[in-house]
Amino acid sequence: MRSAVSTGLTKGAKGRRAPQWTPREVELLAVTLRLLQQHGYDRLSVDEVAAESKASKATIYRRWPSKAELVLAAFIEGMRAQLVRPNTGSLREDLLQIGTNALADVRRNTPVMRGLLNEIARNPALTKAFRTEFIDQRKLLIDDVVNAAVERGEIDAAAVNEELWDLLPGYLVFRSLLPVRSPTANTVRTLVDDVIMPSLTRGTNR
Repeated sequence: MRSAVSTGLTKGAKGRRAPQWTPREVELLAVTLRLLQQHGYDRLSVDEVAAESKASKATIYRRWPSKAELVLAAFIEGMRAQLVRPNTGSLREDLLQIGTNALADVRRNTPVMRGLLNEIARNPALTKAFRTEFIDQRKLLIDDVVNAAVERGEIDAAAVNEELWDLLPGYLVFRSLLPVRSPTANTVRTLVDDVIMPSLTRGTNR
């Protein structure tokens, strides 16, 4: 049994993960994600990925020994753009930008997430990789935005609650998985304006 899932990412400054894929690996992951978005996890085959990318199955399996590992790597690479911190100079605008980006990504990747979450639940190594490469990295993004707001004097450090970060990306992912309650741009605005900002500014005169 493998002790860890290879994600191609290495730990960088402040715990962030820097991509270490080769250009060819990035191409393979892009093909995988495109096919996942078209067909979903269950209907994806490594044979199809190999054919579309003009690679051999042996090449793919040498890098990602299972379909689940390939899919997780493709998902993480595809969502990496979310990790670029906005720098609008306003906490509210930063949060709206993060929420808007997250909303676009979950809309594109809902079929991927549904299949992948089932695999993650059955595989401790995948669970660990998903936590460190996806969940923890998004928490760092929210931490950066909130800490910058503290430094600007927008909010007090005492107002920061680690539970709040889950509300923005976490709630959007949750809603996207419900077939009758897909999140919208209004969902993002409501989370930011009616929940997160009031929680962070409560008790201030700003």
